[in-house]
Amino acid sequence: MATFPFPALVGQDEMKLAILAAAVDPRIGGVLVFGDRGTGKSTAVRGLAALLPPMAVVEGCRFHCDPAGPAHACPDCDALRAVGKAAAVRKVPVPVVDLPLGATEDRIVGALDLERALAHGQKVFEPGLLARAHRGFLYIDEVNLLEDHLVDLLIDVAASGENVVEREGLSVRHPARFVLVGSGNPEEGELRPQLLDRFGLSVEVRTPEDLPTRVEVVKRREAFERDPEAFAAQWKREEGRLRRTLVAARARLETVAVSDEVRGLAAQLCKSLGTDGLRGDLTLVRAARAVAALEGDEAVAAGHLRRVAAPALRHRLRRNPLDDAGSSVRVDRAIAELMGA
Repeated sequence: MATFPFPALVGQDEMKLAILAAAVDPRIGGVLVFGDRGTGKSTAVRGLAALLPPMAVVEGCRFHCDPAGPAHACPDCDALRAVGKAAAVRKVPVPVVDLPLGATEDRIVGALDLERALAHGQKVFEPGLLARAHRGFLYIDEVNLLEDHLVDLLIDVAASGENVVEREGLSVRHPARFVLVGSGNPEEGELRPQLLDRFGLSVEVRTPEDLPTRVEVVKRREAFERDPEAFAAQWKREEGRLRRTLVAARARLETVAVSDEVRGLAAQLCKSLGTDGLRGDLTLVRAARAVAALEGDEAVAAGHLRRVAAPALRHRLRRNPLDDAGSSVRVDRAIAELMGA
């Protein structure tokens, strides 16, 4: 089934830039997209999946480990090494895994394969959603409605990059590194601060106000629903161009220079806004570097910082009872004071 093409999304430039930056550098820490219903949040995430080039994985590994990467604690790769098998390689699509609100803890972290346990008396681990999302994206719609114990679980795995299962006589540890993407409507409840801080970038999306944009959104959606394959074919060339840009940005990322002057600007901005810790500084610099790589620039400039400052910092601000301005306004105001209008 055809997916609505990522380049065909109308407007929502901040959201698209944040998602692309996270795809270039997963160390940014994921993207939170909060806003009105029907503004393309889930469409953008699913469109990204079709945009990403396939990745190499170890044949026979259920956790699709990277053949060229360092050896991690993976039960499947350990078993292959134990019998002296050389790791064969295959290409698979980058996973974009949905975590539904009603998912149980067993489905998320994995559990005992009951069928094999009952039929053959074997204790075999059945991987969960976290295993499927390794080296890809874990998407949670209505993330602000997620149950507290699942929030705690995700925080632990996101911080460590590993999923540890100790239950039903099983003791399993496997890598679980993924880009966390969450979306939701703030009117339905706030996100717990502990999980909010785990998202590198936070994007606000709004229903477009201008009529031409609204008309174009409806026009493209109707065309897609009428003939998904034909609509996707119209955007194939643009998708290919964006895919090449993304691949080139990933290859270029480590060579993009970040000067002490730029780091100083980032630190000054975070200090003036009173962000806690240094995660905001790190995320701001990493996101600016990813944007520079996407645009083919050799070094990060103040303009790159300006473009990603609001997504990187708006969700890290303390509430100020003496300032009723929104977080985005406060970030913009601090940028203007530091870098000029």
